[in-house]
Amino acid sequence: MTKRHWRAGFLRGGIELRQLLRTPKELFGHLSNVVVALVIAGYMSDDVPGTDTPMAHLVLAGFAAYLLFQIGLINLPQMLVTEREEGALLRLRATPGGIPAYLIAKCLLVVGTAVGTLVLLLATSALLVNGPLPSGPGDWLTLLWVTMLGLLAVVPLGAAIGAVLPNPREALALIMLPAMGLLFTSGAVIPITSMPVPVQQVASVFPLKWMAQGLRSALLPDSAQAAEVAGAWELPMVALVLTAWTVLGFLLAIPLLRRAARRESGSRMTARHRKAAQSGAMPA
Repeated sequence: MTKRHWRAGFLRGGIELRQLLRTPKELFGHLSNVVVALVIAGYMSDDVPGTDTPMAHLVLAGFAAYLLFQIGLINLPQMLVTEREEGALLRLRATPGGIPAYLIAKCLLVVGTAVGTLVLLLATSALLVNGPLPSGPGDWLTLLWVTMLGLLAVVPLGAAIGAVLPNPREALALIMLPAMGLLFTSGAVIPITSMPVPVQQVASVFPLKWMAQGLRSALLPDSAQAAEVAGAWELPMVALVLTAWTVLGFLLAIPLLRRAARRESGSRMTARHRKAAQSGAMPA
């Protein structure tokens, strides 16, 4: 990527962030996720089995990871599919360096949204339900790099998924079920050691498990390591797995977005709109 791509991407990303802040409906969607996490944590009264760590703290740390995961791997593909339907990818065909700049802009939008949501969750949970916060500079540094690397692991992957999903009406259904399955099997809201070993092994392939584990290491005391599969935070493994997903995501995202853009045409877009109008999904 050239400097021109980065400049165009950051300019576009800044515009999209400002549009998000001016759209109450989208902001409410992110705020509602924070409220759900706080409500669930507020009802937790037990400790994590084998530790003196409140279960509410584990749930909040897990939800922090899931919110990052959701924004990158659920919200982003929906945005891409919707914009493809509206002709955004078709316009990118006539823009030099359009795909790389577009992907940079989406990364900036997702990072800004995710970091804002994470800060809101941690701040409100600390004030309202005595939620966890990093206890020292080392924990704050861990929170920072796990958040950034976790987003890098899921944003390009979300872009790749968005490039191949059929339409906005099917996108949510195709993504939400696997994502919810990962939420409950990756140790985000339930200690992963309570899961059967085969489930633990499958969950360890995906980034959410390692994002949640990395954030727990930043937010929970070291005594909570007793609830981890290896009895340790395994931060080098967290970094390794998330880096692997980052590389895989970028290798998939750019060619798939280019392929989706090449396949776009005015006739294809018109046909999709006509079909949607006939099914009642949009006005005729």
